[in-house]
Amino acid sequence: MGRDLALIIPEIAVLLTAVGALIAEMLRRPRISLIIAVIGLVVGTGLTLRLLGTDTTVFGGSFRIDTLSIWAKLILLPATVLAMLLARVDVRGSAREGTVYSLLIFSTLGALVLAGAGDTMFLVLGTLLTGLATFALVAYPDTDPATEAAMKFFVFASVTTAIMIFGLSYWFGASGSTLIADLPAMDTMPLAVILGFVAVVVGLGYKASLVPFHFWAPDAYEGAPLSIAAYLSVVPKIGALFALTQVVRDLPPETGWAAVMAGLAVLSMTYGYLAALVQDNIVRLLAYSSIAQSGYFLLGILAVGSSELALPSIILFAAAYAAMNLGAFAAAATTGRTLSDFEGLGRTRPLMGIAMVIFLLSLVGIPPLAGFVGKFMLFGAAIDAQFTWLAVVAIVNSVLSLAVYLRIIVPMYRAGESASAATDPWHGIVVITAFAATLIIGLAAQLFIV
Repeated sequence: MGRDLALIIPEIAVLLTAVGALIAEMLRRPRISLIIAVIGLVVGTGLTLRLLGTDTTVFGGSFRIDTLSIWAKLILLPATVLAMLLARVDVRGSAREGTVYSLLIFSTLGALVLAGAGDTMFLVLGTLLTGLATFALVAYPDTDPATEAAMKFFVFASVTTAIMIFGLSYWFGASGSTLIADLPAMDTMPLAVILGFVAVVVGLGYKASLVPFHFWAPDAYEGAPLSIAAYLSVVPKIGALFALTQVVRDLPPETGWAAVMAGLAVLSMTYGYLAALVQDNIVRLLAYSSIAQSGYFLLGILAVGSSELALPSIILFAAAYAAMNLGAFAAAATTGRTLSDFEGLGRTRPLMGIAMVIFLLSLVGIPPLAGFVGKFMLFGAAIDAQFTWLAVVAIVNSVLSLAVYLRIIVPMYRAGESASAATDPWHGIVVITAFAATLIIGLAAQLFIV
């Protein structure tokens, strides 16, 4: 027990941080709540560094301390700090400011539980923990659009989670165990395997906003505070995709689950970018963009067990995606929610304009930025897994994505005046940090690839 607790110290630190932030809010000290939240998450990140290279399980194999779960902490905890700084601008001075910080941390804890899941019950726990916290975050503004978005989010999540729990009962009935590591024992029961897998894809696919489980995302992003939309597009999504990776590592390959992943990848990438092409609202455009980016993650997931590039590509793209997507949302937060708000941004505020261009080009996958390296490795993993056709589809969609992001970039350098004035210092910190990460991840990773 002592060994197990020592290995999950980062998760314990995150839990204590959430509780500490909540207590500070109960004492009506929102600034103290923010300080506790930021320090606690930074400490949790530091405690994770000593675990690098560890590959084991705790509590009878129900939770995994491996490359995926360790890097999930190293990516998601800093990402939560940045989202929290964005949220500071949205909720500063409001009645429940500290509650937002606490809910963000509880949701992140759920994402970490998903990323390290070695038992189907942890899939359920992580899904519920992230869901309950994010429902409240979306509804926080107490406006009609926010309330409607939160209700759609809640109803959709309730149905998909119920389907997942029902499907997991097939796995338990067939294997007699809730451990994911015991799934190979079901190689003689392919129907039970595929039924359970489809249910898991439904349950985790909604959280990752994969097509056709994406319907909640554009409305939730638009109704929520922009900082919460940024958070939803990164932390719960990456947690769910890492959980899906943990599941497929032990699935019998003969059940054909990789073909299911390939189909979802094509649907998500293509539909996401086609829908984004007709959006005039930046938040909805970025929402559909995040749906498309989820499809790229699936290239690495379907290659698990077939390519050595699979796990490194998923992790690298997750880090790149967190940086460039949070940066794009932060830049939008300083400018406005419509394309017209970006008219002349590159002329009136050149530094912010350059940062936004870098984030968007990275989302396309232009070298030498972080998005390029992540997608390059994902394409390699898909080719190694004999899904060359899917890599070609992904490349074609990357070309389509350029048309999507140029809809933002072109107005930025037309004659006009941006609707926004000065950048809030908190927004500036997030933009600068994300900008640096987008460049550093891209340049540093290419040193190891070339």
